[in-house]
Amino acid sequence: MLPRLFIFALSLFVSSFAAAQDSATSRLDVAQSQGKLRVCTPGDYKPFSLHRPDGGYEGLDIDLVQAAAKALGVEAQFVKSSWPTLMTDFIEKCDVAVGGISVTVDRQKTAFFSSPYMVNGKAPITKCENVERFQTVADIDQPNVTVIENPGGSNERFARANFKQAKIVIFNDNTTIFDEILKGNADVMISESVETIVQEKLRPGLCAVNPDKPLQYGEMAWLLPRGDVVFKAWIDQWLHLAKATGEYDRIADQWLR
Repeated sequence: MLPRLFIFALSLFVSSFAAAQDSATSRLDVAQSQGKLRVCTPGDYKPFSLHRPDGGYEGLDIDLVQAAAKALGVEAQFVKSSWPTLMTDFIEKCDVAVGGISVTVDRQKTAFFSSPYMVNGKAPITKCENVERFQTVADIDQPNVTVIENPGGSNERFARANFKQAKIVIFNDNTTIFDEILKGNADVMISESVETIVQEKLRPGLCAVNPDKPLQYGEMAWLLPRGDVVFKAWIDQWLHLAKATGEYDRIADQWLR
């Protein structure tokens, strides 16, 4: 038989653990009690999230998170952020962050990720006349090549990690950055393959380079509070069911076709 003192200590530990679990209120409960889901997003990344001139937001992630909020019985409340400040804004102001966020182990140190809703990868986009010129990382990493990227996100990190000879230019406006290539101020940009496809359609003269064979494997997901397994479980379940029922495809088709 176990000593009585050990049994008492064990039961005290279990009771304390259970009490701690009960007292740790999930964002799931907070959102429902407040009637709102606070959503951080940079809002500059078609087709995922775009901040419109009228102050509203549109995009694949915007429609998805609004659908999730509706299923939760709350209203999505958007908070404008930026890529350099996204993690800080998320931790201080939001319950979830969306908008074409790449899954990285560095971000995972600070926050949870939802289950990935899209498999993606990094691909170049350039003038159509230069597609054959920029097929590989080695093709791009040349002293006479200018690579343009938006600041603070995974695109810039990819460029700095892979291009040691090419000139890297940081451009702050992610909504007009592709025009810089058309103007001749840069040769190529690395972005998510799905975005290069969308921009190819929006800007005649630009072509995505092998978007079906990206330079780097990638996934996209939502940022969630680290340690909140209850909230993550609900979001993951909602994403799973959205894909299983076709709701995800109906939303995605509006932005990716």
